[in-house]
Amino acid sequence: MKSHFSGIARLTFWSCAAAMLIATETAHAQTLASDALVKALRQGGYVIVMRHASSPREAPDQQTANADNVNRERQLDEAGRASALAMGKALRQLNIPIGEVFTSPTYRAGETIRLAQFSEPRQVAELGDGGQSMQGVTEAQTAWLQKKITQLPTGTNTLVVTHLPNMSRAFPQWTSGLADGEALIFGSDGKGGATLLARIKIEQWPRLRP
Repeated sequence: MKSHFSGIARLTFWSCAAAMLIATETAHAQTLASDALVKALRQGGYVIVMRHASSPREAPDQQTANADNVNRERQLDEAGRASALAMGKALRQLNIPIGEVFTSPTYRAGETIRLAQFSEPRQVAELGDGGQSMQGVTEAQTAWLQKKITQLPTGTNTLVVTHLPNMSRAFPQWTSGLADGEALIFGSDGKGGATLLARIKIEQWPRLRP
């Protein structure tokens, strides 16, 4: 698949992407304010793989569980709920199209998608935590993620919501210090595969300029 960028525009975008990976928090936020990333995502052709929004390690009790969390799985905390809402709102305001949405079957991943108002998510077992609260990532889970980022859509962007261990196993070179809700954005490497173009924390989506 050909890249969306050529010449100076392509060089500018790749410079921004590199800065996102190595900059400090302050510089990172400033880099994300550039128009290049928003323009790229508006055109589509990318796969966004994100860690679910902030969720306590402990499962809720009867008093604190959400009404629809019948199995009392881990659920988002207040910060996680707020950041998921803000992310979804930001993507809509920026006119960044989201096509297919793939999610872990866990409640916390589904809650992230629901609050962000992404429609018709498809639950995928390979994106889950194996029912062991983030233990024992399998080869099948790793292979699924590594293949999915090469399936670049046309005219829209694919969203994948999963867990830190799954992302760390599939992309060890790109996930050091990955925060709750943080996303990796993959695009064409110009050789029929995919490469990392940006890494964005969930609270930084609303800071992007339209």
